[in-house]
Amino acid sequence: MKRQFRADAPNRLWFCDITQHHAKDGWVYCAAVIDAFSRRIVGWSISDRITAEIVVDALEMARWRRRPEPGTVVHADRGAQYTSWLFGHRLRQAGPLGSMGRVASSVDNALIESFWSTMQRELLDRSAWTSRAELSSAMFEWIEAFYNPTRRHTALGNLSPVEFERLHIPAATAA
Repeated sequence: MKRQFRADAPNRLWFCDITQHHAKDGWVYCAAVIDAFSRRIVGWSISDRITAEIVVDALEMARWRRRPEPGTVVHADRGAQYTSWLFGHRLRQAGPLGSMGRVASSVDNALIESFWSTMQRELLDRSAWTSRAELSSAMFEWIEAFYNPTRRHTALGNLSPVEFERLHIPAATAA
């Protein structure tokens, strides 16, 4: 990716990653796919296990929601889930082009790392989560009911990802 974190249209460049957070009864893992064009989370998956399936589920959600043309670049770090046979196989089947960052370089995935940092500050660090179910529900609501439709970004002219897409792309593509 050569640390290029912008795209001139939707579904050209996606970044993927996983984060984790602890609740009183155990860990919750969230995998996400972010579109570099609008910073919209186009796919995500939440689980109590960190497996290849969680990243494949997030990719499948993104593909189902966005129906990208072949050639979409999907960038990930070199975590075991993204270097797994399952993820690579699904990526090749679907048509997107895989891209991997350098070993031990979070800068290569800075766009989605910035998303996780925002989620950490604005949601995760604000509560002591009593259960994985409560935390999972909060993550879902934060992404779908706040981050995508409402949270403003200076890089998007103080628009939310959904608003930015409505202004810059035809309605059929934004769906």
